Amino acid sequence: MRAVPAPKVWVTGLTVGAIAAVTVLAVQADKGPHPTAASARPSASPSDGASPAPTKSAAPAVVPKDSGTGRRIVYALGQKRVWLVDASDAARRTFAVWPGTVSPDIGSYAVSSRTTATTGSDGVQIENIVYFAAKSGISIAFSNAVDGSSPPPAEGKQTGGVRMRAADGAALWAFGETGTTVVVVQ
Repeated sequence: MRAVPAPKVWVTGLTVGAIAAVTVLAVQADKGPHPTAASARPSASPSDGASPAPTKSAAPAVVPKDSGTGRRIVYALGQKRVWLVDASDAARRTFAVWPGTVSPDIGSYAVSSRTTATTGSDGVQIENIVYFAAKSGISIAFSNAVDGSSPPPAEGKQTGGVRMRAADGAALWAFGETGTTVVVVQ
């Protein structure tokens, strides 16, 4: 009569085999191409005129040289990009933004006030609002739309909101306490 292996032996054998198969697949997957997340975000309206989402660059953008020193928020108008820079002058985070129709003048500012949530001048619910400048009677502030949308092009409206993705808005909110320096460069 033949001996039949105990059920524990079968379970152990199957488990070892499954772990080996998963390990082989993981090694193969690691050597292959890696997909990247799409950078598109939903727009505030379904119209074709909505602003495209800012794109993330492959390499981190370098903090502009003319942006001062120390802990600060740097906003480059031409690059449509913000940096959160720590006291050692290292960029802790950088991200693309959607500027409003009214841009601040080049110079140094300070975060003057903060509001957790409100409705933007475009009618979109926004949060993490960090005010730092005013121009022609328009308040200029960083914020993000609660629903993650980008602002549609303003038709004849003057808007001072500098919008960003929700995760970037949360990071700027945590970094940009009242009094924090904001440097605007070209």
